Amino acid sequence: MDPQRKIARAEYLLLALTALFLCLLLTLHLRDRAAMEGPSGMEVEFTVPSETIQPDITPLNLNTATIEELTALPGIGEALARRIVEYRAQNGPFQTVDALTNVSGIGEFKLADLEGLVTVEEPKE
Repeated sequence: MDPQRKIARAEYLLLALTALFLCLLLTLHLRDRAAMEGPSGMEVEFTVPSETIQPDITPLNLNTATIEELTALPGIGEALARRIVEYRAQNGPFQTVDALTNVSGIGEFKLADLEGLVTVEEPKE
């Protein structure tokens, strides 16, 4: 057999083995990729318990709240929080949540925004 022919035959055999190896690698890659993506055509729905989404909101006691705690409420800035604390110091503890409208800057709409977020309790001694 001619030496040139043996070399050509060896080159074709090497080329075929390389192609086979590359096909094997491609198959393994596609299989791993499909395993990471999950079953095709199937939608996966993730649900989160509502307890983890909504924090436990304990109403803020207007009779013991600090300025910092009051500013955490929606629509209450530092100046308004200061007026609430000053009103409480001058007039005593709030008897009802509606009495909050006696503070300058708090009207019916702002009071409605605070519904469920504030409460009135006697200070514990």
